[in-house]
This record gives sequence, C-alpha cells and structure tokens, in this order.
Amino acid sequence: MPDDAAPAPPTPYAGLTPDRVLDALDAVGLRGDGRLLQLNSYENRVFQVFLEDGRVVVAKFYRPGRWTDAQILEEHAFAAELEAGEVPIAAPWPLEAAATSVHAEQVRLLGPTLASVELDGETHRYAVTGRVPGRAPEVEDPDTLEWIGRYVGRIHAIGGTRRFEHRLTLDVETFGDEPRAWLLASRLVPPDALPAWRDLTEQALERVRARWAEAGDVRSLRLHGDCHLGNVLWASSGPHFVDLDDALTGPATQDLWMLLSGDRAARTMQLDAVLSGYRSFMPFDRRQLVLVEPLRTLRILHHSAWIARRWADPAFPIAFPWFASPSYWADQSTRLREQLEAMDEPPLEVW
Repeated sequence: MPDDAAPAPPTPYAGLTPDRVLDALDAVGLRGDGRLLQLNSYENRVFQVFLEDGRVVVAKFYRPGRWTDAQILEEHAFAAELEAGEVPIAAPWPLEAAATSVHAEQVRLLGPTLASVELDGETHRYAVTGRVPGRAPEVEDPDTLEWIGRYVGRIHAIGGTRRFEHRLTLDVETFGDEPRAWLLASRLVPPDALPAWRDLTEQALERVRARWAEAGDVRSLRLHGDCHLGNVLWASSGPHFVDLDDALTGPATQDLWMLLSGDRAARTMQLDAVLSGYRSFMPFDRRQLVLVEPLRTLRILHHSAWIARRWADPAFPIAFPWFASPSYWADQSTRLREQLEAMDEPPLEVW
C-alpha cells in the first residue's frame, strides 16, 4: 500500500448498499432504473448498473486506503491514452455533479474522472466506465494469442512514451522484500510452518535478484500490470482489456508471462504466438525471458501478503478459508521449492 494512502477501515464497504450505489451515480447525472448487479471483485466493489436512458455502465468503488487520488487519476489517464491509441479498453468517463440530483451535495469531484461520496461518515471514491460484454478467450488457438499479443504490444508502445509519476514500480524490494517482512512481522505464519517458509523465501528472493541481474538493464514501461486471461474479454471484434487497477512501471515480461500455462512445451508455443503479434508494434528484448519465473515468485509472495492485509475484511475469510490453516503455508513452501527449481532452468526460448 502506498505510504501516503489513508489507513483502510476493517470493513470498508459495510455502508455501500445498492441504494447508495445508485444515489452516487445519480449525483453525477447517471440515473439508474433500479437494476444493479454486483460483479466479482475482491479488491474493489464493482457494479453493473442499468440506466434509465438504456445505457449500461460499470461503477467501480475503490478500496479505501489502497491508492492515493493521484495514483487513481494516473491510472485513468493511462486508460484514456490507450483508448485514444485504439487499444480496446474501457476508459473512465468524465464526471460532473448533476445540479438536478438531490444527492449532488454528497459528492465531491477529485478529478475529471474520479468522484467521492460521503455515506454515514465513510468516504467512497468511484469511477464509471461503459460496460464491456465478452467471454473468455480461446487460448488454445494460436491466432487468438497472436491477436492478444498485438494489443499488448500496442499497450507497451503507448506505455513507453512517458512515465508514471505516482504508480508503483515492480521491483524485488516492493513486491518481494516488503511483503516477506510484513508477513514475518505479522506473525500470521504458523510456528510449525515458519522455519521452512522463512528459509525458502530468503533463498527464493536471492535467486530472483540473481536472475534480475542476469537480465541486465532491461527497459521499464508503463504496464497493464495484471494482464492475465481473466482480464481479457473476447468479443466479435477481438480482445478487450479490463481492470487497470494494478497498472505500474516494470519490465514488459510482466504483461506476458501470465498469458502462458501448461508444461514447458505448451508455454513455449504460447509465448511464440503472443510475441509474433507483440513484435508488430513493439520490439521485445529476449533477455527479459529470464524474468518469467522470478516474476511468478514475486507474485506468490505478494499474493500471500495481499490476503493477509485484508483478512479483517469479512469478504476475505469467506473467499480464502484455507489461508488461516497450516496446510496453506506448507503448500506455499512447496510452491517456493518448485520456483527455486524453475529459476534454475534455462528460460523459455522463442525464435
């Protein structure tokens, strides 16, 4: 979490009822017809809302304390750049208080695309985009992966034109050392599992640093940051990218490795298809391929700390009931052993 972000309450969305969601949208001139559907999201609260004028929008209420206003607005500006560059992504809409709404006095505009509403003493920041219908992509088809790769290349070509000033940077310290130190200080790792987990995380981070150094001085770009297939919707026009909530600065490989799955042969074929499209818009430094497994290792550590930091949110024990069990941490140690072996293997090779 950014150092200058406000502390989050343990139950951050307790007062965010459907009526209040509709009131917040009404306050910015988006009057719902009463139909509302909560979409799947652990980090934020996301709702599909049907408007009286026939449009369908998606309203995202940001988790309090995670991002500063400046970080959110920088995410929105990046989305607008991508949309202007013909990347299929839903950029947040401009918002303004509606003088005719009885709820307008409850809303404060924090930027052109970000508003906040006061509900029972709690402040909720939110943004609105158009709905993006679609289905999961058929990744067994190399043409599908090549198509996705073309747009990731376009995202990176635009991302490389300037820098983030406020978003996080993906590095070993922020996504490895800090989560590990936080988990050790929290004493959430059961005593029986602690020695193995502590030693394995130390070894894993040493190996990550070695592989990062092996990659050399690779270029950092503005990235989607969480470019897995769950954040790619497929429509008749092709792929559509959603959820820039984790946009950050980092190596291009971060937006590529989560598109791969299966054994080494399968991942090699998938990567070849993705890069075939990617290179249509952006050159790719093959030295970065050594970062695939280190980045996976950092994600494992960061994910454990992400759950732990939100454990007081009632939604998290329901969604991750196994997290508090000793078996979870034993499984994490097993995964880390596997990652140590994977980081010792040669990187994937493509033409």
